[in-house]
Amino acid sequence: MTDLLNILIFLPLAVGILLFLVPDKLRIWKGSAAFAVTLLVLFAAIRIYGAEEVIVPLIQQVQGSAFLTQFTHTLQEFTVLNMNALSKLILLFLAVLAPLIGLYSIYREKNADFPAHFYSWFLITLGCSAGTVLAENLLLFLFFWGVLGYTLYKLIAQNDEASSASAKKTLIIIGSSDALMIIGIGLIWNIAGTLNISELSIATTGGPAVMAFLLLAIGAFTKAGAFPFHTWILNFTEKAHGLSSAYMPASFDKLIGIYFLALLCSRIFELNQWLVFALLIIGVCTIIFAVMMALIQHNFKKLLGYHAVSQVGYMIVGISLGSPLGIAAGLFHMFNNAVYKGGLFLTAASVERRTGTSDIDKTGGLASKMPLTFIAAVVFALSISGIPPLNGFASKWMIYQGIVDFGQQSGIASQLWIIWLALAVFGSALTLASFIKYVSGIFLGRKKEIYEKIKEVGLLQWIPMMLLAVICIWFGAFATEYVIKELFMPVSGTFAFVGIWDSSLLLWLVVASIVVGFLIYWIGSLKNMRKVEPFIGGEKADETQGYPITGFYHTLRKSRYLAFFYARAEEKWFDIYDLFKGFVLWTNKGFSTIHTGVLTTYAFWIYGGLAIILLLLIL
Repeated sequence: MTDLLNILIFLPLAVGILLFLVPDKLRIWKGSAAFAVTLLVLFAAIRIYGAEEVIVPLIQQVQGSAFLTQFTHTLQEFTVLNMNALSKLILLFLAVLAPLIGLYSIYREKNADFPAHFYSWFLITLGCSAGTVLAENLLLFLFFWGVLGYTLYKLIAQNDEASSASAKKTLIIIGSSDALMIIGIGLIWNIAGTLNISELSIATTGGPAVMAFLLLAIGAFTKAGAFPFHTWILNFTEKAHGLSSAYMPASFDKLIGIYFLALLCSRIFELNQWLVFALLIIGVCTIIFAVMMALIQHNFKKLLGYHAVSQVGYMIVGISLGSPLGIAAGLFHMFNNAVYKGGLFLTAASVERRTGTSDIDKTGGLASKMPLTFIAAVVFALSISGIPPLNGFASKWMIYQGIVDFGQQSGIASQLWIIWLALAVFGSALTLASFIKYVSGIFLGRKKEIYEKIKEVGLLQWIPMMLLAVICIWFGAFATEYVIKELFMPVSGTFAFVGIWDSSLLLWLVVASIVVGFLIYWIGSLKNMRKVEPFIGGEKADETQGYPITGFYHTLRKSRYLAFFYARAEEKWFDIYDLFKGFVLWTNKGFSTIHTGVLTTYAFWIYGGLAIILLLLIL
């Protein structure tokens, strides 16, 4: 068992540090070494997943002098790993996704926005992610969690002012939430007297407990990218390389952030109905706000960034329901999102690599030139939109079922179940509308002359995309028969589905409808049909004229009811980073006016401040 833990945590860390010494011109060798490490991590994760649940110390106690024995004993208490059902499941997901990202990266291009020492930070992120999900003590958890914030910062290539600003914003937001988590962990120690996760079960009936939950939940929301702590994701996905986006905001950060939220809601705290109500509001607001912003985007990397935020709302809704069905649905959607969202960012990276742009208006008609990327993108787009029989539909349908079941309970949050359900379904419909733009704008329509000579990405780029697409199909087709029962029920507990749902039957119905559709088309094409020129207001059609699909979405921006909302969003009213930045600058300006250079004024502020401190001490 110790050897497997070393492979999971210390092997990626050690190889990642050693790769700092290897020059970047040997990037293929570095990429191959990183890929080999991910395969070993996958092997170890599979072995551990099949093992029994156990708590083991990361550092063994050393017998010797009194000081050495006591020191190692104390250190052992804070460096314990807990291999329970939830941590092993998340670890397996991390280990499955890492080799696919690593394989895609081996023959990467020399790109200006690619981060330096990518493979080192890639492996360090993998090792610390494993440590995070296995940590039993909250201090050990916080250590690995904090390192991940720095690796996230380093995975943005800081080659210009804009990307450097995005990296700084990411570090500040993540670092600020980590600081709040430290306070929350201190409150837990004050309440429970222990930081071991398996020993915690705190009822949120008092102010300190509620405050501790909120502070720790902010850390989970920020890492996962929930509203209003989401804005770092938008800057990250827009300025970072698509490979970095596929690895962190799309996959690993979602898995780790939602994992921690699941711990908070189901194991560390016992939530009262008002906290459940607050979580549901955050969940549905994240869904609707982000998807509405995604609809008007022209940059497909930023569009995917907003959807990386929107999907977090579904996970929060599922986990906040508190039932075995809801928790399983939230965790299932967490993994599904990591798969199709990671795949979408890989397709975006492939398109940007071949075209040199991330503007939807400047692409179009690439399906014939990049057919494999197109097929993968269609599968991912349909999956994130909740179209059966793909995995995105399966987890969203479970969330809908969980909300209906939640409505049978008492409490204000349960009484409003129809609102949560309506907003979740509405968000899924808007997601479909958004990805019609993504697929149509990039791959369909008229092909521009400048793209006549482009070709499909290489073998090592399209294989990971196709494998992720196969996972989307397989996890959707066999959701009820195998996936949910074997992977998620051991974590959430057994439950019964609401209504009738058989994923395999749904698969065959969809396949049958496609076959019938092709037959109807084939029979219809056998008849002689008259062909005429298209009629466009009496004018002759210009075959070279293109009609950018983004133009159809301008109506939303100019809508009577949405124009104000979009205008405020462009002014960054909903960007918590810019709001606090403005407040800090305003405060600094106020203090600057106080520094007049007059000695009597300084004396007044000194004695006035001293008087206020004395009054506070007396009271």
